[in-house]
Formats: sequence, structure tokens, C-alpha cells
Amino acid sequence: MIKRDDYLDEIFKFIDKPFIKVLTGIRRSGKSTLLMLLRKELQQRGIEGERILYINLESFDFDFINTAGELYSYVKETKTGHRRIYILLDEIQEVAEWEKAVNALSVDFDVDIYITGSNSKLLSSELATYLAGRYVSFHINTLSFSEYLMFKRHRTNTEVDDIYKEFDFYLRMGGFPALHTADYTFETAYKVVYDIYSSIILRDTIQRYNIRDVELLERVIKYVFDNIGNIFSAKKIADFFKSQQRKIDLNTVYNYLNALESAFLICRVQRYDVRGKEILKTLEKYFVNDLALIYSVMGYKDRMISGMLENIVFLELRKRGYSVFVGKAGDKEIDFVAHKGGKKIYVQVAYLLPDQTTIDREFNPLLKLRDHYPKYVVTMDKTWADNINGIEHKHIADFLLMKM
Repeated sequence: MIKRDDYLDEIFKFIDKPFIKVLTGIRRSGKSTLLMLLRKELQQRGIEGERILYINLESFDFDFINTAGELYSYVKETKTGHRRIYILLDEIQEVAEWEKAVNALSVDFDVDIYITGSNSKLLSSELATYLAGRYVSFHINTLSFSEYLMFKRHRTNTEVDDIYKEFDFYLRMGGFPALHTADYTFETAYKVVYDIYSSIILRDTIQRYNIRDVELLERVIKYVFDNIGNIFSAKKIADFFKSQQRKIDLNTVYNYLNALESAFLICRVQRYDVRGKEILKTLEKYFVNDLALIYSVMGYKDRMISGMLENIVFLELRKRGYSVFVGKAGDKEIDFVAHKGGKKIYVQVAYLLPDQTTIDREFNPLLKLRDHYPKYVVTMDKTWADNINGIEHKHIADFLLMKM
């Protein structure tokens, strides 16, 4: 198991603190591995094995636990002694009304609880009701570019000498950790990811939300995948299907998008009026939680390269703790306005800057901003235009590895 220190360092800070630790993220993003590494850390701190209770609720070993009462009873019967026990619950959403069991365990016993789940409803109103103010959450992404480089160094036991070449590979392969623990062809990797995709659609979307028209759901998914990086609305999706002689109710589109977002398949990014300093309620962008999901369903398409690069930048900003928006400045769009604490950065993303017209298109929206926050134009150019009036132009590989 390869340590992902950015996550582990944050989680370890909360060991023995009076909070339920909640790890969420898309399937196969590495949540279970982090729990195993947490168990190892607890053992290294001198916690005896019998005081660490690890339950994988998708394993046949625990298929008798389906309800909150069964989970509570199992823990009560299994724990030994009166010292604190550490409870690690993997894929907790498989247990009906699990939040009642977690609440009862935290009230009745001396416990330190860690849970993972593949659905954002883990942080729903039910969780807030039962555990209000008593949980802390961590969103686990698939591998960032820097983590991919770490995995490659670990696997090959060699240093990376060309980050631009490595980025080209990362762009095509995506970041699911399992794909970077061995050598896979793109074709084989996409088959692996398609199985992950199918599991997300079936278990975290269709079954959980009782979706009956599976074919229509998949059409919506393909529409979103085909428009990564483009601004659109649920109404635009409904209008598109209408033009294809396939009617779909607007509320159905909203429900499907919300279900896909809850399953961590896609992410919705709202627009932000830079001048009015307010979040806009119309139109937005959607990104996927890993580009390999698109490739597994639709193949790799060069025409989508700009949207793919935007997707990677979005995931990097989110991983670093930024709140990310699509910027609107007058009649111009800024790909990303990112806030964290008192910090703010602006980012424009393009594939290449082959001519002055393209350079003007990418730089001008940033040049019109009258503040002193950092501004970047990010592309895949290896020879490129100079920085302009403090706006930095960076290759995306350099941008992803820089401090910000």
C-alpha cells in the first residue's frame, strides 16, 4: 500500500478526537486503502488488534449486517474489555439507517469511529440531525498528477525525468489508484474503469434512487460527458432530447443530475459574478471525478482536449481545498475563480496558444480584472507567450505541481 500523505496527515490529526471521521469519494478512489493504513497507524501507536474493529460492509463476511440494529449488536457483542475501541466501517451506506447505529455507539461506548462511503448523502440531513457538530469529513479524490508521479516512482523505483511526457500519459490514463500499481495498456485500463462506472451506475444511482429508465439515464450521462467544460443547464439537456424526438421531463433531468452528483460521478460548478460578487443561479458546468470514466464509456477524443484539461485543473483546485466557481466578468468567461480563506486565484485553461487571436482571447478576461490576486493561463504549450502584465502562463504539468 502506497501512502497518500496529504490525506493521511489530515486524518491522523483527528485520531482520538471526539468526532466521527467521514471519508467520502467515488468508488475505487482509495478510501478502503486509507482505512487500512489508518489501522496500521493505530497498531504502530500501540493499540492492540482486538481493540481495532474493521468492518467492510460490502464483504460477504459481513452480509448479515443490513440494519442499524444489526450493526449495533455486532459491535456490542464483539468488543472486549472497557478500554476505547476503534471502529472502522467501510462503505457504510450499505446499512439502512446506519447513522442511528453510529450515533448510539458513540453515546453508549468509548469509541473512535471512522466511516467511508461512496455517496454524498452520507452528509445528508439525516447525518446532520443525528451527529450535528460531531463529525468531520474528508473528500477522497482519485490520484492527482503529483500523486501519480509518486506512484510511478514507487512502482519503477526510478525518478521521473520528463514531467510533460508523464502528464500526457496521466491525461490518457486518469487517476484511479489501481491503474497505477501495475502496467496497463489504455484498452485494459478502460475496461477496468468501465466496471467501476457500471458499479456506480447500478449500485449508487439506479438502485439507490429507484431509477427505472436506465437507457435514458445513460443518455443523460453521455450528454454530460460530451459537454465537459461547456456551460449548460438542465433545460438545455431536455431541449436537446426533444430535438432528438425523445421527450424528458425537466424535473427528471434535475433528478438524474443530482443522483449522478451524489454518486460522485460528476461535479457541478456554479458560476460566480466577479464584479457583482454573487453566485449566479442560471447555467453551470459539470466535470467528472476522473477522466478515465469518460474514456471508458466514449473513448478518448482529441476534440475534447480543452474540456479535459479544465477538468484536471478543477480537480486539482478542489483537492487543495479551494471553493471553485466558473467566473463571469461582464460578457467574458473566466474558467475558474477559486477561493480558500482569504486567498483567491483566477485560472484560464486552453489547449494551445497558436496565434495572437487565441492569446488575446485567453488573457483579455484576466487583464480586465482590477485586483492583485494571482492569475494564470494554463495550456499544454512547451514554448509559449511571455507573461503579460503579471498574468503567468504555465504548462499544465508545472501548474499542477506548483504551490498555490
